[in-house]
Parts: sequence; C-alpha cells; structure tokens
Amino acid sequence: MTRHHYLCPMRWGDMDAQGHINNSAFLDYLQEGRVDFLLGGPPEMGQLLETGVLVASHQVEYLAPVTFSERPLRLELWVDQVGASRFAVGYEVYDGDVLAARARTTATPYDLAAGRLRRLTEVERGCLTGAMDTATPLRPLARLPVTEPAHRYPLVVRWSDLDSYGHVNNVKFYDYVQEARIAVMRATLGWQPEDVWLVARQDLEYRRPLDFRIAPYEVRTSVSALGRRSFTLAAELGDPADASVYATARTVVVGTAPLTPDQRAALSRWAPDTVCGAG
Repeated sequence: MTRHHYLCPMRWGDMDAQGHINNSAFLDYLQEGRVDFLLGGPPEMGQLLETGVLVASHQVEYLAPVTFSERPLRLELWVDQVGASRFAVGYEVYDGDVLAARARTTATPYDLAAGRLRRLTEVERGCLTGAMDTATPLRPLARLPVTEPAHRYPLVVRWSDLDSYGHVNNVKFYDYVQEARIAVMRATLGWQPEDVWLVARQDLEYRRPLDFRIAPYEVRTSVSALGRRSFTLAAELGDPADASVYATARTVVVGTAPLTPDQRAALSRWAPDTVCGAG
C-alpha cells in the first residue's frame, strides 16, 4: 500500500520560547494531515468527518527539534489498525530528510444526529483496511494515574478552542496539559530562559467531550517518574466541582543537563514516596 503524503506548512506562531516548533503544534499538523488523508480517500472515508468522528487517543514521540522554515513538513500517513468501532492512523513527520516525530491517533465514528458512538459500517471498514500499512510500533508508555499530592492548575476554556462539532478540539487538550506542565516546572525547577527542556513523548486519552463554560476546569498533575535528566508527569483534566474526568495524559520531559538535587527535591513535592526514593 502507498502511504498518503501531506505537505504541512509551519507558521511563525508555532514556535515556543526555546525557538523550536512547540510540541503541541505537532497535533495541529497531525490533524491537518489526517483530514487531508480522509478527504483524499474513497468518499466513505471523507464522510466520516461529515457524519462525525471523535479522537479517542493520541500517542506522539518527538525525535528531533524542528525550527521554523518556509519549507513545509512532510507527513506520511496510513491506517494502522481497524476494529469494529475504532480505527488508528499512524504518522511519520519529516523535516527535510530528518524523522522529527512518530505518532498514532485512535478514532471512533460518532453519530452527530443521534449524539452517540456507532460502529464502523462494512463499507467504511473495507475502505480503511485498504489504506493499512505497517510500521515500527511506538514504545509503550505506562498509563500511570495522577497521585496525591498533585499540583492543581485552573483551566479556562476559550471560545476559540471549539471545533465545528461544538466541543473543544482535540488538539487544544495538548495546550491545556502544557499550561499545567509549565506551571509545575516554573514552581519546581527554577526555570531560566537558558534552560532547555524538551518533550520526548506525550500520550493523551479522551474520556468525554469538553464544552465551553465560564467556570474554570482543573488540570491535576503529579510526578510519576524521576530520572537523572528526565521526569515523567501524569495529568488529569477534570471538573473540580464533581470530580468528573475529561482526559488523562502522560508526558516525558528531558533536559540538556542533569537534574540538580534541589530540582529533584522540588519535583518530589508532587510525587509519591516510591518515586521520591528512585535514583
């Protein structure tokens, strides 16, 4: 099977404070490529977007920093898996000849008119199966829960975060987890402009659609692993009023220098004792 190719232009505003394309911007690129992939296939694949399709999860492995260029990124896409009511899309993102990221999106068809999930039709399954290809699987990342004590970040949803379905777009969840992560890092690492921290991996599962409202939601974040120059954060986006959960995530952050004893002690504030004692 020939993979689908999509050339995705970068925007100047996609860069972060460290001068690289921000990790959350990659989700925009994946979405643009995925939409082009579905619309460019058989009509039944394109109709999935019209009748409704929800993203259930993302897995993104960041392999090389990307700086802004007028040269577009090259995305290769394929169907990775097809089930009764779900399918997965695989991606490789190239900056020139450099493989910058690998990713996987799991999605499920949704009946917008009835307001419920549905199964794939036999025709849809056939079209998706025809677009299947194989690739090296992403390395597993354990789904560790948020533990107490957890850092709490009040999250305000913007009106512009909504998509054509009337809910918060799946891409924006990566922004939300990032805002909470930056708050944790600023509070613990004594983060200076010259310090370079890179997201190496980030997975996110969507539990339910998130709606616009004036009252803030909340992102709870805890430290689930501490390494010599890396740490892993578990995050949970929910409603502080009733403890409902809308999404869960894990993020692996790697620094260019080892964590200092003070930084390890500060991060341990949001970690259980089993992590605090790890080397």
